[in-house]
Amino acid sequence: MTAGPAPEAAARVPTPPVSPTPPASAPAIVLDHAARWYGNVVAVNDVSFSLGPGVTGLLGPNGAGKTTVLHMLAGFLAPSAGEVRVLGRSPNRDPSVYRQIGLVPEREAVYPFLTGLDYVKFNARLQGMADPAGAARQAIARVGLDDAMDRPIGTYSKGMRQRVKVAGSLVHDPQVLLLDEPFNGMDPRQRIAMMDLLVELAEAGRTILFSSHILEEVERVGTEILVMVSGRLAASGDFRAIRALMTDRPHNITIRSSDDRRLAISLMADRSVFAVELTPGGLCVQTAQLAAFRRLIAVVSRAAGVSLFEVAPADESLESVFDYLVRR
Repeated sequence: MTAGPAPEAAARVPTPPVSPTPPASAPAIVLDHAARWYGNVVAVNDVSFSLGPGVTGLLGPNGAGKTTVLHMLAGFLAPSAGEVRVLGRSPNRDPSVYRQIGLVPEREAVYPFLTGLDYVKFNARLQGMADPAGAARQAIARVGLDDAMDRPIGTYSKGMRQRVKVAGSLVHDPQVLLLDEPFNGMDPRQRIAMMDLLVELAEAGRTILFSSHILEEVERVGTEILVMVSGRLAASGDFRAIRALMTDRPHNITIRSSDDRRLAISLMADRSVFAVELTPGGLCVQTAQLAAFRRLIAVVSRAAGVSLFEVAPADESLESVFDYLVRR
């Protein structure tokens, strides 16, 4: 969570009672027909999804409603309609749930005069940690900022400021992590280390929802996605499964075989195939009937006396899914 008043005021913050956490089998995050509007502007419109442990990428163009969803989950905004629940509670009306939420906002909200250790320790005190200094050092070590923790945050690079914000969100070991563009400003090595940390946390049972404009980040960390377009949820689930359902968009298949030319002639005779391109690296086949083609290729290659070396989808990437959902 972001820093608020001066550090010395933290001791006066009362500790609210902690409500019991729901059973582990219950979804950690639930949006049920949630909407949020500002006057005549609808930021989020009738969005429903539920998430359990793991890493989920929240995708969408600027203005799609991603940050509004994260702010509703963090308790900053109340839904104008529908319900938002985190660990079975409404974050907007039950401050005790904050003990189980870690938030990394996109905007810069860190006092530059605080050292990295001061900032993370302040977050630990706000969360009522028994040993704020020890918890802060442990969180800082997890993001690889040990050498810089005694420097003022104003001297940090963009990537370092992002990492200290992540440390502040992790210091109380929350069950749910909400990250808004967490990799901004990080160099490639830092990005990989942060992605590995998120995977490690997910494997330990944490529920992580993060927004990103960089599709490679989402594809590396996890396969589950939520795609927001104009305030609505355009798709959710495994992006490969979503791609398989795109029946109105051709699937491109790359094939290498012992005789690409003979195989191409045989494939063109089938109705499920409407284009075959012979390239130096093999065949590129287009089909709108992916399931039928998977059955066809084995039968056709055997009948033609051709050995198959490789049959691989050429466009089952997250980028192809995102492009289709946003532009359709």
